[in-house]
Amino acid sequence: MAAMNTTPRLLRALPALLVASLLHAAPAWAQRFAVTPSAEFLPGDPVAIVIEGLPPGGELQLRARRSVAEWTGARRAYASEARFQADAAGRLDLATAAPLAGSYSGADLRGLFWSMVPAAGGEPPLPEGEVQLEARSADGARVLATQLLRLRAARPDVQSREAAPLAGARFFVRPGGGPRPALVLLGGSEGGGLVLRDGPVWASRGYAVLALPYYSPPGWGPAGPVAPEIPALPPAFADIPVERLEQAREWLAAQPEVDASRIGVMGTSKGAEFALLAGTKMPWIRAIVAVVPTDVVWEGWGPGVAPGTRPSFAWKGQPFAFVPYKDFDKEFAGFQTGADVRIRRPQDAGRAANPERVAPARIPVETIAAPVLVIGGHDDQVWDSGGMAEAIVKARAAAGRVTEAVIDREAGHFLGGTGWSPTTQYNAGPSKSGGTPAANARTQARAWAATQDFLARTLRP
Repeated sequence: MAAMNTTPRLLRALPALLVASLLHAAPAWAQRFAVTPSAEFLPGDPVAIVIEGLPPGGELQLRARRSVAEWTGARRAYASEARFQADAAGRLDLATAAPLAGSYSGADLRGLFWSMVPAAGGEPPLPEGEVQLEARSADGARVLATQLLRLRAARPDVQSREAAPLAGARFFVRPGGGPRPALVLLGGSEGGGLVLRDGPVWASRGYAVLALPYYSPPGWGPAGPVAPEIPALPPAFADIPVERLEQAREWLAAQPEVDASRIGVMGTSKGAEFALLAGTKMPWIRAIVAVVPTDVVWEGWGPGVAPGTRPSFAWKGQPFAFVPYKDFDKEFAGFQTGADVRIRRPQDAGRAANPERVAPARIPVETIAAPVLVIGGHDDQVWDSGGMAEAIVKARAAAGRVTEAVIDREAGHFLGGTGWSPTTQYNAGPSKSGGTPAANARTQARAWAATQDFLARTLRP
């Protein structure tokens, strides 16, 4: 009789056992990443990264991994991690959830991306642009979900061609759509063709882009001295002809994809100095973005240039007045002694030691008719871009000129990104650029959004 009574009891218990079993198994199959609108996107474009199906209020670990190209050209694995708590609905939204502990603090959609550091243990690098996300249980013993993201620098249909006879220049554009506004990109004191990498980025946003190198110094690589990348360009940063932009305009006006009545200029660091000077001479420029700018013309340097004798820029053969450096060689000796190298120091010292030369060297930004956007950081250790950006805003405001600004007290010099790439190694070597990793990433993201909005309003792509 006992055996006969057991079967009905088991049958009656099966529904409850089944429900309990499913509830216990749910975390293993229901937890997933939801990335919208797509797991393949351009950094800086809107995206949401959420984990769903988590135990309400439960804790978990997140780890992110990607590869980064270092100065030698080799790719190295970078990683970050953080511990989180799911909300009452069993969701974790990276845009609104602050980590309990980990590589960064505070709610930040990009936190796991900019806070990455070189990975230990010889992890293999991922293909360029790929980021692997992994969610684990709170104790790290169980993988809950994984997600592969593809961060594309540019859209695949961006085309490019040489912009001859402008040495080293290249033109980038997406096909179709008729004439569109153009954007001229000017790089900094690194020179060579590095500025070309940003051409596809802005072409993907609807502009016809001319990446315009204007100086190409001899360099130094892992094996020793390296010849100039673009031999036809000046090897010294001295008396750079600002009228090169006039040639750029003429070339752009001849391209069928370009509306030559809508040309903007974006310059970074020394390129911002170039762009602002051009704005004082060329009324056809419709908009200027000056990333980590200066408010004065500085001394030139390079092969064959005696210290304190020539400016960085000239206009049709006439050199601009300039502010000299002080103890520049002493600062650079840090590369041999191991001391920190902060290029800002000889510039601040030169400005303080030569007050009578500051006013003649000041860029008359109040004469620039075009709208201007300046981006700077007060902890910039290359030069005082925060203070000089504020001086530009003040001078233009006094003249009733339109100026917009993104300036952060804790940010450094490298502010030209989107906030999606690691910022942790900016000050890792002897040469210091300034800023905290969080502030640099935060300002990059703010500046990126502000630049897109500024150009959309002033050039109307």
